[in-house]
Amino acid sequence: MSRRPADLWLFLLTAYGLAWLFALPIWLTGASLASPLIMVSGVAMMFTPALAVLAVRLYGRRRAAPGTTWREWAGLTGLTLGERRGRTLALVVMAWFGTPLLAAVAIALSAALGLLAVDLDGLSLFREGLAAAPRGQAPPVDPGTLAVVQVAVAFLIAPLINSVAAFGEEWGWRGWLLPRLMPLGTWRALLVSGVIWGVWHAPLTLRGYNYPELGAWAAPLFVVFCVVYGALLGWLRLYSGSIWPAVVGHGALNASASLVLLVGDAADPPDLVVAGITGLVGSALLAVVSAVLFKRRPVERPAPVAV
Repeated sequence: MSRRPADLWLFLLTAYGLAWLFALPIWLTGASLASPLIMVSGVAMMFTPALAVLAVRLYGRRRAAPGTTWREWAGLTGLTLGERRGRTLALVVMAWFGTPLLAAVAIALSAALGLLAVDLDGLSLFREGLAAAPRGQAPPVDPGTLAVVQVAVAFLIAPLINSVAAFGEEWGWRGWLLPRLMPLGTWRALLVSGVIWGVWHAPLTLRGYNYPELGAWAAPLFVVFCVVYGALLGWLRLYSGSIWPAVVGHGALNASASLVLLVGDAADPPDLVVAGITGLVGSALLAVVSAVLFKRRPVERPAPVAV
């Protein structure tokens, strides 16, 4: 990326500033995590990194800085399918189906380690959630059938739907920011970009988002997850030369992260700090997968992108 420090500061100011702006209604109203306002603000936040990329581009053009054409710049920020389209498309498929599979493995590992009580026969936690839904909002479908439908949606449909909002983040974090930090070295760039990504979630995680039992302490724990998962998304971006595998992977994670609640036991609800793909078990699993991928399929350092 352009080496001008002003570009990086403008990117961060735009992404962070707009994120807090879009989350302001949550803080002003004291909305609970169950409020629809959380989802609305969260989705709006996801587009702020992409807006930050556009802000950097506009800033550079106004300064009449020498740079690339729009087509070249779009390609270098990952908007194309990269030099090997077949590889990129294969990685898109891998991210689409592999991410919910990793979520399922994290659930199985959590149960095997005694960190998660599951109720596959009765689906008691899922039934409890349906019973608690306001009258008229619970679907008139057998819970077992509904659970199967939700799993199918998480694997087949939701990753694509969620990728629309995930693009807003991935174009910023993995498309622009990660290559911008690569002069630090691959692992330092992944660490720094992961921390930046995790801290950016603070308007939500300081309210306990993802780990309600922790309250504001959810924020630092989610930074750990973002560093680990960001490494996997970073590998997808760097190995393909495109953001699209990371976009689909991110969308698939958002679709499958809650599967742990589908199979939980109401008598012993899941501790989301440790269980599931976003818990410590999932972070450890993702760390191993990322390390193996970087070892078996090394990445090339992307070319710098002028504004």
